[in-house]
Amino acid sequence: MVPKTWHEARLIPTSGIGSPIEQERRATSALLAVISAVDEFGRALLKPCGAPAGHVETYVEVPFDLGKKSLRPDGVIRVSRGKREWTALVEVKTSSNHLEVEQVENYLDLAKDNGYDAVITISNEIPPVMGSHPLVLDKRKVKSVPVYHFSWVRIVSIALMQKEVHGVQDPDQAWILGELIRYLEHDNSGALAFTDMGSSWTKVREDARKGVLRKTDPDVVDVATKFDALIRYTCLRLGQKLGTEVFPQLPRRQLQNPKERTAELVEELVADSCLAAKIRIPDTVADLEVKCDLRGQQIHISVTVPASGHARSETRVRWLMRQLSDDLENVVIEASGRGRKLAAPISEIRADEKVLAPETDKEISRFKITHIYPMGVAKSTRAKSSFIDSVGTSIDDFYGRVLQRLKPWTPPAPKLRAKPEERMQDDQYASTDLSSMDSSEPVTASVAPATET
Repeated sequence: MVPKTWHEARLIPTSGIGSPIEQERRATSALLAVISAVDEFGRALLKPCGAPAGHVETYVEVPFDLGKKSLRPDGVIRVSRGKREWTALVEVKTSSNHLEVEQVENYLDLAKDNGYDAVITISNEIPPVMGSHPLVLDKRKVKSVPVYHFSWVRIVSIALMQKEVHGVQDPDQAWILGELIRYLEHDNSGALAFTDMGSSWTKVREDARKGVLRKTDPDVVDVATKFDALIRYTCLRLGQKLGTEVFPQLPRRQLQNPKERTAELVEELVADSCLAAKIRIPDTVADLEVKCDLRGQQIHISVTVPASGHARSETRVRWLMRQLSDDLENVVIEASGRGRKLAAPISEIRADEKVLAPETDKEISRFKITHIYPMGVAKSTRAKSSFIDSVGTSIDDFYGRVLQRLKPWTPPAPKLRAKPEERMQDDQYASTDLSSMDSSEPVTASVAPATET
């Protein structure tokens, strides 16, 4: 029996971090050391940056000269495979410290001068679109040397996925990776969760309630950007719990140009006082839809499901209701089809399924299931009624109680037709035998009425 006062020895201790500089150095050194020590984790992290699979070497605080400037990147990663060598400079920030444009662009110039292959930045900043960068950098410099950004929460997600889902072959390396995860999940590491909607949140929330939002207000743009970052963060955390990659579903044009996504969010926020997003979770029946109504202070989480192929609309409603839990409340189901759209609370549909199918000749083609949750209003997770917490909790609850239970309709397998009775006496066909063109049901002969001649 181990006394409670005994603390287990850790590979990467979380105690003794006295300053932000020490915090940053320890996080950088721990991460780079594990990248070089755990083969599968190193490949998972560096492959998207263009690194080959090979021997990984990592260094911290390497001094360089760029003209008259003395530069010291937080780290250098070098991967060698045969005669090929791939090198990246690394810049790291922890806690609430933000990346700086001048510093990152200096490293881009340094990488170009030395013939290096990439610059990697790591911080708690979450870009709205995966593959984009939280900073607006000189396009000419980025064209010469690519820059890749990782948020700390994404690094933890990659580490968890590798250890718990894909696996690490060597048990010692698996333990080392687990120690990194344990360290980064500790509050002292500086690898923070998404905890704040920013200084613009309270003003925008109140303006939305009054209906006085303006497109030209920079605060509206800031909140739209923060909301996209929140959705990315929520996807990463949900992916950790599910052991799969969860990501925001965006049109290709918005993936290629994140400014279009921000412009669309601003448009919706000004017009409807709402912030909306779609989330794709592998192997689910459809995308999960999120809509935050800032004026009504409600969160609508929904999914649109194709209806079954049953002949009667009432049977299609019954097919859906069988998949939903009996304890669901605050849920509205909408049935849509050509020339029709009806919606009703789930309690009314349980009492009478014909509420969604009053007209038998109107075919239902899809159902939209919407769960309505209360919305937190506080900008920070430190408050009891936090907007960030309410969004994450609502998405997790809807997935667990609704989305993961839903299955697409599959038509039943075709049934074999009944065989004609076997002949007992001989192999000759009688005139009354069934052929493959006849039904197996008995036929009652009808007698035509006699006609006078």
